[in-house]
Amino acid sequence: MGEEILLRADRDGVAELTLNLPDRLNALSDAMLAALQAQIDALSDDSATRAVILRGAGKMFCAGHDLKEMTAGRQAEDGGKAYFADLFARCARVMIGLQRLPQPVVAEVHGIATAAGCQLVASCDMAIAAEGTRFGVNGVNIGLFCSTPMVALSRNIPRKQAFEMLTTGQFIGTERAEALGLINRAVPPSELAEATRALAGMVAQKLSAAVKIGKAAFYEQMQMPVDQAYAYAGDVMVQNMLFRDTEEGIAAFLEKRPPDWPH
Repeated sequence: MGEEILLRADRDGVAELTLNLPDRLNALSDAMLAALQAQIDALSDDSATRAVILRGAGKMFCAGHDLKEMTAGRQAEDGGKAYFADLFARCARVMIGLQRLPQPVVAEVHGIATAAGCQLVASCDMAIAAEGTRFGVNGVNIGLFCSTPMVALSRNIPRKQAFEMLTTGQFIGTERAEALGLINRAVPPSELAEATRALAGMVAQKLSAAVKIGKAAFYEQMQMPVDQAYAYAGDVMVQNMLFRDTEEGIAAFLEKRPPDWPH
């Protein structure tokens, strides 16, 4: 085989994952989904990694599913029913897996993020985009409503704006994406890598045990009624307060010194 389709580089507690199929617009092919899942599985038990960056090689971040593979899948005797069911289940596992990772994941987005590529951005915990990047869930333009990307998108931006994107198939730019909450901010293209690295690096400097328990609680409480969410979050705070490294962090703050945390 040629060059790996998903590259990984580790530096200072940050794992940088690069979708590396630029000639196919970094499509989420069967092989790419498998490679992403393998890295998610590896990172879930990687205590040395405290943050993750996800980017795309070439001219764009990700153009979504591989339409040529999907077309080939239709040739099965059942018209592709079993293949498509398996494909979208595998894709969902990757998207959910990103949010279940103990490490915060920052998307570094440029060019275009469309359909499942936009879903990938929405599934990351944070996102920095190069000015001029376009985002869309454009499947409706070819007769395929972006139902699975809708799940992540509608949990990132207000429902009416999400529905407009899904039913019109139109792109939005970085200014609109930032205003709606799909990305944290946009920066000049020349500053994209540095800005993303700075955000991931800042997260990586925090107490990893606190970030891990906090990330899990963040997504869990969002699914609960407010009273249940407060009760659950209170229990999480109790657990966090009992960490010896949290005790050290509080002492360091009171003594006006850096905390002595493991890294």
